[in-house]
This record gives sequence, structure tokens and C-alpha cells, in this order.
Amino acid sequence: MKKQKGFSLIELLIVVAIILIIAAIAIPNLLKSKMAANESSAVGSIRTLNTGMVTFSAQCPNLGYPATLTLMGPGPGDCTGANIVDNVLGIAAPVKSGYQFAYAAGAPIAGVVNTYTLGANPLNRGTTGQRSFFTDQTGVIRYNQTAAAVCDGPGASVKLADPRNRLKDQAERGPRVRVLRCIADTNMGTESATMLRRGSRAEELRL
Repeated sequence: MKKQKGFSLIELLIVVAIILIIAAIAIPNLLKSKMAANESSAVGSIRTLNTGMVTFSAQCPNLGYPATLTLMGPGPGDCTGANIVDNVLGIAAPVKSGYQFAYAAGAPIAGVVNTYTLGANPLNRGTTGQRSFFTDQTGVIRYNQTAAAVCDGPGASVKLADPRNRLKDQAERGPRVRVLRCIADTNMGTESATMLRRGSRAEELRL
């Protein structure tokens, strides 16, 4: 009678251990890649909406910026539905690629809205994305690693006129968008911001 050959318990345990080690290395990297992709998508959506705001205000000068994002969404092509963005972003509170967007139009002056704020926050920070993003009618995109990004935008609690919170130009001019990074400074007891102008190579948004 021939003796059947097979794997011993120790060999099986070694194989399982190797699989677990590979998984422990690969899963965090996969998660980071997914968050980076979501953040890139969020920034792209913010740029699309910023461009859409300018287009809408030019198309509807009597209104200025839209009161809600739905006015830029699918519709008859007029100021009640300008067909500037798709049905994913052209709704009241868009959710896309793990991020939720919050838009708020500024107070109208003589019926015309001249300002707005737009934020994008991960649905689950650390899983669907790490950074929160913020922009307004200036077109500048800001981000914060741990909380909603506001910096010197509307609703900010920090006066950037403070010399300890000055804006530092860190790079040469170029074709890329300006970005502000919000950093909690425990030594100063305030929040400081570092502005990266166009073409920043030192602290550019990595997407």
C-alpha cells in the first residue's frame, strides 16, 4: 500500500502566515490609493463647479451665482436648469467618490449673488478620504487634514492678518491651481495657513 503524501500542519501554517503578511502590507497601500483617487476626484469636481459658477453668472447676470447647485444641473438650459453640470453634481447636496459637497450662496445684493462657498468633506475620514476641501468665488482651493477646510474664507475663526499667521509664498508661478493648507499650530494657539501659488513644487497638491 502506497503512503499518501500531503502538506504537514507546519507547512500550512507557514503558508497562512505568508498570506497574512502580504495582506497586512497590501491592504493599507490599497486604502491609501483609494483615498488619493477620491481626493483627486473631489478636487476635480470642485474645479468643475467653480468653472460652472462663472459660466452660470455670465449666463444669468441678473442672478449672479446660483442660489443652489440644482440651478446648474440638467434642465431646459435657462437660469432654472442651465445644463452646466451633470445630474451627479447638479443636485442640492452632491455625493461623489466618497465625498459630500456642501454649497452655500452668499447674501444677494440687489438680487445678485456675488459670493459663495463650497466645501467637500469625506464621508468617512481616513477611509473614503483624509483631506477636506474648501473654495469660494476666488477660485482658490484650500484643504485641511483633520477638519473642514475654511482658513481665511467665509466663516473663518482665524485672522490671517496676525503676523504669526502670514501667508508665505513658497514657489514660482506656473499653470497649477493655488492651494492653501490649514495647519493647527499648538505652539501659537492659533491656526496657520501656508499658501502655495501657481506652480508650487514644494507643497503642491499631490493627486
